[in-house]
Amino acid sequence: MIMLSSLASCSQENDEIYINQITESKSTYSKMELEILNLVNNYRDSLGINRLSKLDIVSSVALTHSNHMSKTGLVSHVNFSNRHLELVKNANAKAVGENVGFGYNSAKSVFNAWILSDSHKHLIEDSEFTHFGISIVVDSKGRNYFTQIFIIK
Repeated sequence: MIMLSSLASCSQENDEIYINQITESKSTYSKMELEILNLVNNYRDSLGINRLSKLDIVSSVALTHSNHMSKTGLVSHVNFSNRHLELVKNANAKAVGENVGFGYNSAKSVFNAWILSDSHKHLIEDSEFTHFGISIVVDSKGRNYFTQIFIIK
């Protein structure tokens, strides 16, 4: 099983208040979010790896972290264990992985950055993942914060 707890940070900050705001009703995605999901699936297609299904609850959990990063101005995997537990409980996830990013202005640029990073690329290429979600939050200075989460269901 993949538990990627190595991506979790030991920070004392807590984004639990955001976890409590999760609803499964999020069904709208920005153009850039959809582009990222398509780039990931097209890339996986090119490698002969199964396509991932978009799951709104995963995107809702991703949104909690993108909100947290935009409010703190810190890009991290802080409280990954909370997001992991939330997805185990509410999406029946057996494993969870997460990519984050900051400042990119296009889907292609953040995707390319993830592909150039071994740890991020590994998550995108992991054939055991079955579902994914994405969230992009823009802060008051117009900077994009990205959280992409992968799960095995």
